[in-house]
Amino acid sequence: MDKKKKVTEKKMPADSPKAFTPAAEDLQDAPQRVKKILAVLRKTYPQAKCALDHDDPLELLIATILSAQCTDERVNIVTKDLFRKYRQAEDYAKVPAAELEADIRSTGFYHNKAKNIQAACRAMVDRHGGKVPATMQELVALAGVGRKTANVILGNAYGVPGIVTDTHVIRLSRLMGLSPQSDPVKLEQDLMKLIPQKDWTFFSHLMIFHGRSICIARKPDCEHCPVREYCSFGRIGR
Repeated sequence: MDKKKKVTEKKMPADSPKAFTPAAEDLQDAPQRVKKILAVLRKTYPQAKCALDHDDPLELLIATILSAQCTDERVNIVTKDLFRKYRQAEDYAKVPAAELEADIRSTGFYHNKAKNIQAACRAMVDRHGGKVPATMQELVALAGVGRKTANVILGNAYGVPGIVTDTHVIRLSRLMGLSPQSDPVKLEQDLMKLIPQKDWTFFSHLMIFHGRSICIARKPDCEHCPVREYCSFGRIGR
């Protein structure tokens, strides 16, 4: 009888960004450090804004649903033609599912995305006069819309401050020692206590820009990071 091969689990290096957990003292001084982090990032990325091209709340909702597991660049390419073809919620609601799937195929997971888009648009037609609702409670009741997507809509389409806990915000918040949380909802609650409400939306943009340019997932460029001295991961000698 052949012996079963022993499978050894590959351990992550202790100093890996993915394995990093903020120390207790870092979390204690987070309120002071986050003010400096916000000030520096504001100067570094004054142009920070939503990367999804849109002209109205409906376009932003559709683009955000399409952005799941897809780059913003790809979504913007797809929506350039999509938004010319579909002008209102009713257009998405009544089109054959196969046709909509074909239109968004290159964004990936097109079957589920088309299903959610159509269900959300039908609900908007039936319950909101074809308009995208402007409250968290009504938004999360739509298919394919969670708190993250709802905050994108509220903050960028309706001017209602909200923290978007996408993968960049989650990762950078832990590395910077602002929160130990990796759960989006719990992290959102932590950040809401640290960040002034008026800055919630812009803070999310700043973190996303920084995560794409300097603090990249595979290897943060701590050497050239403008907030290194205020970052838990960066200031311990990396």
